[in-house]
Amino acid sequence: MEILWHPALSEASGAEFHALLRRVLNGEQKLDILCLEGAVVTGPDGTGDFHRLSGSGRPMKDIIADLAAVAEQVIAVGSCAAYGGMTAGGDNPTDAIGLQYDGALRGGLLGGAFRAANGLPVINVAGCPIHPSWLLDTLGMLARGNLRTEDLDPLGRPRHFADLLAHHGCPRNEFYEYKASAEKSTDQGCLMEHLGCLGTQAHADCNVRLWNGEGSCLRGGYACINCTAPEFQEPGHPFTATPKIAGIPVGLPTDMPKAWFVALASLSKAATPERLRRNAVADHIIAPPATPKEKP
Repeated sequence: MEILWHPALSEASGAEFHALLRRVLNGEQKLDILCLEGAVVTGPDGTGDFHRLSGSGRPMKDIIADLAAVAEQVIAVGSCAAYGGMTAGGDNPTDAIGLQYDGALRGGLLGGAFRAANGLPVINVAGCPIHPSWLLDTLGMLARGNLRTEDLDPLGRPRHFADLLAHHGCPRNEFYEYKASAEKSTDQGCLMEHLGCLGTQAHADCNVRLWNGEGSCLRGGYACINCTAPEFQEPGHPFTATPKIAGIPVGLPTDMPKAWFVALASLSKAATPERLRRNAVADHIIAPPATPKEKP
């Protein structure tokens, strides 16, 4: 694999970089994969003049579109490039969008109907940040010709990580099962009921494929904010708060009807072992599991 250019890894700059761009756009240099990090700035008023490529006089959005037109495949690396992400937060003063999505709506810079030369839409390796292996696995599948349209979910995310939930493998799952909830950020209990965790809705294998072999947001004590989803940056409430109606969380686990959740939660709380009830609101284990010789 040859990296033609990367802003942090490549020595080429200035005239050398512009010469490379000309060769790619003229068809003299093949571009197998175009990877974009960061949202596409289209402001003000669709001109893209807020973000011009130095030395070219052209808006970066136009250069990206030209490169996408000749690339064998296009990959959006991170939620900003995929959906607009944090850059599109607030009142979005730069009119930031993704490559093929504007938030949750198909379109973006390239349009909803865009297909790269190999027939695939933009591959959205979403996340803020992404796990390095999500991108490496995607590149490997493309290199072997093993990535097809059906290997992408409805939001263009590769299914090799998006068909799992951050909830899978969560170290707090026992607390979740009994609805033994944390009340403050230092507690060990489930973070869903009070502290904003969206792990039961977030499509990612964060707690199966750990960062550096051992880390994840939840393992670090922070609630999942569903950063692989469009518009995660604007939940309408603080990230570490769970909005509720009549005491029931508004955001329920994926595929679970509200009535079933209420019934399950009531039964689970009634059956919560005292050990979990005590440990959930502590910052360390204060009641260890009973051994076979002890009575629970």
